[in-house]
Order: sequence, then structure tokens, then C-alpha cells
Amino acid sequence: MNPARKIVEGLLQSADVHIGRGNKGDIYVHDERFYLRVLLQGSLGLGNSYMAGWWTCADLEEFFFKILSARLDQKHVGFAQLVDSILSRFWNLQNARRAFIVGKEHYDLSPKLIWPMLGSSMAYSCSRKSMNSMSLDEGQFAKLDNVCRKLGVVPGDTLLDIGCGWGSLMNVAAREYGAICTGVTVSREQAEYGRSWCKGLPVEFNVSDYRSITGCYMHLASIGMFEHVGVKNYRTYFKTAARLLSDHPRSLFLLHTLATDVSTTTCDPWITRYIFPNGMLPSIAQISRAAEGFFVIEDVENIGAYYHPTLMAWFGNFVSVWPVLRKDFSSWYKGKLKDPEVFYRMWEYYLKSCAAASRARRIQVYQFVLSKRGYPGGYVRPG
Repeated sequence: MNPARKIVEGLLQSADVHIGRGNKGDIYVHDERFYLRVLLQGSLGLGNSYMAGWWTCADLEEFFFKILSARLDQKHVGFAQLVDSILSRFWNLQNARRAFIVGKEHYDLSPKLIWPMLGSSMAYSCSRKSMNSMSLDEGQFAKLDNVCRKLGVVPGDTLLDIGCGWGSLMNVAAREYGAICTGVTVSREQAEYGRSWCKGLPVEFNVSDYRSITGCYMHLASIGMFEHVGVKNYRTYFKTAARLLSDHPRSLFLLHTLATDVSTTTCDPWITRYIFPNGMLPSIAQISRAAEGFFVIEDVENIGAYYHPTLMAWFGNFVSVWPVLRKDFSSWYKGKLKDPEVFYRMWEYYLKSCAAASRARRIQVYQFVLSKRGYPGGYVRPG
């Protein structure tokens, strides 16, 4: 037997994943080069070979759930992970000069893909949707409404949204709570769409890196943006947020972020290469250390139980619209991939691997509520 195949089969079997048996989560290998690539490149090789069609799986989300639950990714580290670890240790991959890369390569993707996938809320972060109790749109509105209530937004309050996306939070805060909102994004496409969507509301969009923001605001929010900050910049991020937040005793900062259960300085190399350039998930320990001296952590809520159904809802929306997108692929997709089937496998791999990581409890979704000097009388999370 091919020595590489023997090693890979042994690793997979330790996670109850088999080759060619047909059980839930098992895989089929169509190209023998798969084994050596996985051994040499680890996570990057696994994803690259899936995109190339070297292996398939009838239930990809179950496959990832099994290998992540068994922590197989920690038992075998490929060369790509080692390179990423060295780079992140010695270079600041999320410096101000590189801040706009993720906007150009991911968030500027055509609305023909993003709009139908996310739904009418245009919220690209974990909702409060449970598996069957509500629709994706209802779950996203529940999340955005809950953020406003956690912040205690009242009419006339100013709200800065750091990493505002297409403006989903600001739309709700301005329309439902009477807030005056300013949003910052590194994506020109997001800002252009958001200005049109929020027309007539007291909402302003700026294309800027967070380090360049000026002003003073009653409340701050940052939803799904901290994953792009990078460990070398965490202290700078919180120092900037403290500078921007008013000294008013009622002023609060809500930070919503994906997080890992172990502190690291790298992100998955496949995700970094194909989905979120220079992305890095923090741990709760890294966040608390970085915020120390700038903020009092008033409240922490883990809403990660809702992330799996959110991602699977996004994937269902993507599958529904894909036949139309495939016919017109070259007109809306301007990235590096030329084959629509390779793009489909990339997007499926992205959404289902993240969904499985959530179900296996390997990634969390935290909402922190922070004050500069302590909330008067103590902060109580709204029911």
C-alpha cells in the first residue's frame, strides 16, 4: 500500500471516517495524489484537493464534524500551517497597509452571490436563529434588535459600527431605535450598497481602516470584524475603541466575534488562502487581556449554538440560487477561479467546514458588552 495512504487512512479511522465504505461522513478518493498532499499540506491540502475533485463526500458537514470532534487537525499539522505560524509570529499580516485586502477579495464579491445567500437582513454574522423555530431573516433581526437593547440605544444616541458591512445593524438601530449611525468598512462595494439601502435614514458610511476613525460616540458596536484584526493589533484595537467611545456613564461598546477555544496566532491556512485573507480567530483570553486597562467587561454571552443553523441556512440559500449564478458565472465573479464547479466546491467547503466547527464546539461566538469605567449600578443584560 502507498505509505502516505496508510498514514492518512489511519488518521481518518481514528475519527471514525473511512474511505469508500459509504457510511455517513465517509469519503471517496478519486485521485491517489490526495494522500501525499494532505500529509504535506494538512488543512490546505485537504481543501485544495476537494476543490480539485480529488475526493468527495456525500455529507461534507458530517465529515468535518467527525474530524474536528476528534481534533484531528491538532494531531497532524502540515507544512502550510508551520509556514503560516512563522509568518504570523514575525510579521504583522493585518497592518494598516494590508487592511483593505479582505474587502477586495471577499466582501467585494458580487451582490448576485451575497444578497440571496444572506437574506433580506444582509447580516453576515451569527444570527439568533435556532434550527427550526424561526427563519434566517427573523433570527438576524432578533440578533440586531438584541444588540441595540444590550447597548441601551435611545433616540438621538450616536452609534459607531466598526466593520459595518452592508449596514444591517445601523439600519435597525436608526429605523427602530432612532439612533444616528456612522459605519466604517474596508469594502467599497459594501459602502455603496449600504448608502442606497439606508437612504433616508440618519446613517453614514465611510471606507476606512478602523485605526483611522475619528470622533466621539455614545455607543460602539463591532460585529464580525474583530476576526480580521490580528493578535499583534488587539491592544491597538481596544485603545482605538476607548478613544472613540464617549465618557458618558451610559456609553457602552458591544463586540461580537467568532473565537476559538485555544489561544493561537494563526488561522486555518485554507480559509486564509481562499476566503478571509489574513484572518485570525481570537480566544476569550486574548480578548480579555487586550481589553485590560481600556475597558471593564460588563457582560459576556456565548451565542455559538446559533452559528451552525445560521451557516446551514446560508448554504441552503446558496444552493437555491446557484443554478442561476452558474449560468452567468463569468459576468459576476472576478476572482482567481475560472471554473464555476471549483468555485461551488470552494464555497461548499467553506460554509460546511465552519458549520461543523460550530457544531463540534471548536469555534464560539461571543458578545462582549464593555464600558470604560464601569456601568453605574452594574450592568444587567436585557431579557
